[in-house]
Amino acid sequence: MIRLGLRARVATGFAAGALALSASMAFVSYEITRHSLLGAREDTAVRAAYYDASVVRAGIATAVQPDMAAVLRALDTGENRRALVHRAGAWYSRSADPGVTRIVPVALQRRAASGQPAVQRVLSGGVPMLVVALPVTGDTVFYEVDSLAELDHTLRVLTVVLTCVAVGTALAGAWLGAYAGRYVMRPLVRVADAAQAIVRGGLDARLDPAQEPDLARLTTSFNHMVDELSARLERDRRFAADVSHELRSPLQTLAAAASVLTRRRDRLDQRSATAAGLVADEVGRFQRLVNDLLTLARTDQPAERSSVDVAELARRVCQERGVPESIVQIHGPTTWSVDRRRVSQLLGNLLDNAAAYGGGATAVRLELHDRAGRIAVDDEGPGVSPEDKPVIFDRFVRGSSAGIRGGTDGTGLGLALVAQHCAAHGGRVTVLDRPGGGARFQVHLPECAA
Repeated sequence: MIRLGLRARVATGFAAGALALSASMAFVSYEITRHSLLGAREDTAVRAAYYDASVVRAGIATAVQPDMAAVLRALDTGENRRALVHRAGAWYSRSADPGVTRIVPVALQRRAASGQPAVQRVLSGGVPMLVVALPVTGDTVFYEVDSLAELDHTLRVLTVVLTCVAVGTALAGAWLGAYAGRYVMRPLVRVADAAQAIVRGGLDARLDPAQEPDLARLTTSFNHMVDELSARLERDRRFAADVSHELRSPLQTLAAAASVLTRRRDRLDQRSATAAGLVADEVGRFQRLVNDLLTLARTDQPAERSSVDVAELARRVCQERGVPESIVQIHGPTTWSVDRRRVSQLLGNLLDNAAAYGGGATAVRLELHDRAGRIAVDDEGPGVSPEDKPVIFDRFVRGSSAGIRGGTDGTGLGLALVAQHCAAHGGRVTVLDRPGGGARFQVHLPECAA
């Protein structure tokens, strides 16, 4: 079942309410107008019938054997009315039209024969008509059939007009609902934009309570939340930086001692030489971890963009890691507006990751399209499993499966640094399956055109 969005629900609600209201008003207006017009037309027809009946009564009273056709021809009935007389069991009319007598209902004839005037609306050939019956003498009843075709046409036109008005009102209600939905959603859009800016590293994003006084509590709470988040991130950054910085001094001492042991391994017995090698390796790994932590603590700073030849930068990074420069593929301009240091480390970490887990990088593609830069690094390894993809860029996640440590001398921070460098540029990094096997790490950096 498809669930409509908030804007669509508001617009639909306004449209439904406007349609229900306009339809109700149209129905009431139609019924009032219909009863009013029918009542007025019926009164007019009855008064005309009484006048014509008095003429017929006078014509009958002046002759012993009156000529009923001549009496009826003396009436001025116009085009819409037809006069009939039922006298002594026979029907008389102004012209030979036997179909007219069939219009008069039998129940109406019985009531008129009993001496009671009667009025009844009938339908003949799809045309509504009004039949008025007036007793004239004991055995004579005057009937007048009045066509309501013009009134029926008027009511049909009124129905069309009211229907169009109802539909137009519903459309206007939908438009008003869409406008109201956009207006109501504006504060939420600003909240979403601010939250997105915070995700990209803009911790100075705030909402202005004066813009929406009715949402002052929301904006105040949001700003307070961002302040607390910013303060906590700053504390964490300082803690990581301070700890890493304090660890550097003893690590340098350990590294110097390990270097001495390593240089004298040939003078040690086999067991001691092995232990010295392990100490040197772990001290080196510890140093890399501290350096990565210091770098990670500084990645919340905004990117310092400048014009960079990313093709030359990518070839240099490949050369530093012993990777053939020929794997760099260029599509589009190579001068981008990026942070040179961040992009250099980003490329280096992706190449290191490919060497450690993917059998080495097979291609580095650089593409600039619609002002957005794209860097893709392919490898020929086993790829990344679907369950690992959502967490592969988290800190201290490394190896072929998320959360597994060991098996390499990596620190588990390389891909986390890649994600941080992308976020500093307002971009993102994703991992995909490379056609033909392996993994493809794809970096998207918006607004990179120099």
